[in-house]
Amino acid sequence: MDDRIGHFLHFLSAEKGASENTIAAYRNDLSQFDIYLKNGNGSSPNSNGHAIEWQGVGKDTIVDYVIELKNRRYAGASVARKVAAVKSFFQFLHAEGAIKTNPTESLESPRVGKTLPRPLTVQQVDELLEQPAKRNTTEALRDQAMLELLYATGLRVTELVSLDLDSISLDKRSPMARCMGKGAKERAVPIHAQALRALVVYLNDGRTRMVKNKSERALFVNRRGERLTRQGFWLILKQYAKDAKIEGPVTPHSLRHSFATHMLRGGAPLRNVQELLGHANISTTQVYTRITDEHVRRVYEKAHPRAG
Repeated sequence: MDDRIGHFLHFLSAEKGASENTIAAYRNDLSQFDIYLKNGNGSSPNSNGHAIEWQGVGKDTIVDYVIELKNRRYAGASVARKVAAVKSFFQFLHAEGAIKTNPTESLESPRVGKTLPRPLTVQQVDELLEQPAKRNTTEALRDQAMLELLYATGLRVTELVSLDLDSISLDKRSPMARCMGKGAKERAVPIHAQALRALVVYLNDGRTRMVKNKSERALFVNRRGERLTRQGFWLILKQYAKDAKIEGPVTPHSLRHSFATHMLRGGAPLRNVQELLGHANISTTQVYTRITDEHVRRVYEKAHPRAG
């Protein structure tokens, strides 16, 4: 990988506080662009396997790269993400003085039709959360606490598995979960009583049996007593969704989507939901109002005597 790309990734981590997942995505996308240029597909000087001189990479080269991505039948969202990575990289090079002009300055990002997230129904969530109780295992106590907490708070799965013991306040008067979100921004999210009970049971009867090293600070651990991973949680959720006979894909983000949608339908102000989700811009949260509006319209058309 080119040194300049390495410097950019370090900048994202050290200066911008980008998450490991974001860094990994940028690394993959920019490495692909780097390989494209070094294979001689770009018009940059010394591109044949040698270090790239980024000053020589023009807009036409980048446009050709975008066309190549589309010809290889990448999904529109994937192309848009890869172009965004390239644009951010050249903005960095220009700001650092490594290039005199930014070739992506007038480059339009591919338009991607936004798809609405698919929330679960309240009944589906209830069915899902009832599944761990059907298993008489220590892991089931952990799973119950994780699912209840995720739906109670709307945390991202990365935020969930990153929680430590001291991230949770079990004070019955004001139980809270503190997490580090995108951009290294910390936020505190309330925990309702039912999720709190599941957490207390897990901490008292589950985690103590699973942890082998007393110095382990992770809240949720795997069978080895180590911090549970995102992939580990995904597999757990997938099995419970199957047990609950929920049709269609259920991902860790499904509970976050469901949390936001159900909160808005219950009358929570948009600004409050934005804060709970940790969205920097309210426009990101507004996608859920579209789901809520569609729900209201369906109810209206079903209920109004002249709507049919």
